[in-house]
Amino acid sequence: MTELGPDSWPPAPIRTERLVLRESGAPDRSAFVELFASPEVGTYVGGARPRDELDRAMPEVPGRRPGLFVVERDGAMIGIITLDRRGADRPGHVRPEGGEAELGYLFLPHAWGHGYAAEACAAALDWFAATLPGEPVVLTTRTDNDRAVRLAAKLGFAELERFEEYGAEQWFGVRDTVPSAR
Repeated sequence: MTELGPDSWPPAPIRTERLVLRESGAPDRSAFVELFASPEVGTYVGGARPRDELDRAMPEVPGRRPGLFVVERDGAMIGIITLDRRGADRPGHVRPEGGEAELGYLFLPHAWGHGYAAEACAAALDWFAATLPGEPVVLTTRTDNDRAVRLAAKLGFAELERFEEYGAEQWFGVRDTVPSAR
């Protein structure tokens, strides 16, 4: 299994028509707190965390690790995209040994409904396909999260199965890793 390592991370900032995907920095800290404290954001990911707890626990430079992109619009963080290895102990895999790259994303509520998640996820997936060609990418979301299921289809994920995890039915899909022609 190929990891995102020092040769591939951090990439140069990725620019789309409206967004920049980049490594996190200290100025993003307050937006990370806002993101994880938001009740709307927490609806499908286990709930919001208390703001005072996040203020105490959040490092000065949050999210600085391979596979985590800050999504920026007009100089401000509006969300994050993650590409992490899916644990072999979790349900849902396309390889017997697991460890597939799994796409995740969270956006601040004011950024919803503008197509930013689709634009940013497509750019991150294209970067991943060019960096690690042939590596499968999977996505898991709750089946009752209609917006996320629609976005998965728009990004080219095909449903493979459904299963119970975290007390809810999950939608699990895989995406072809060939970069899109934009």
